[in-house]
Amino acid sequence: MEQKPGRGGQSGLKVDKQFQYSTASEAQNRAEREALSEDCAGADAYMISEDPNSGEVGSPSFLVRLGNVPEFDEF
Repeated sequence: MEQKPGRGGQSGLKVDKQFQYSTASEAQNRAEREALSEDCAGADAYMISEDPNSGEVGSPSFLVRLGNVPEFDEF
C-alpha cells in the first residue's frame, strides 16, 4: 500500500499483507484478488525455493506482478 509523504515530501510503498500458499495458482489468485482492492497499490505472487539441509533461500521467481510494485533490485 502507498505511504503518505513524510518529512522529505516523498511517498513510498509498504507491505500491508503477506500470505503463504502451497501452490502457485493459489498465490496468483490471491494476488489478483488483492490487486482489485481499493486500498491496494499493487500485489506480487512469487515462488521461492529453500534448501532444507542448509536453509539457504533462493531469489524469488515472480508469477504475477500487478499495479505499482518496486523493481526486484529495490528490495
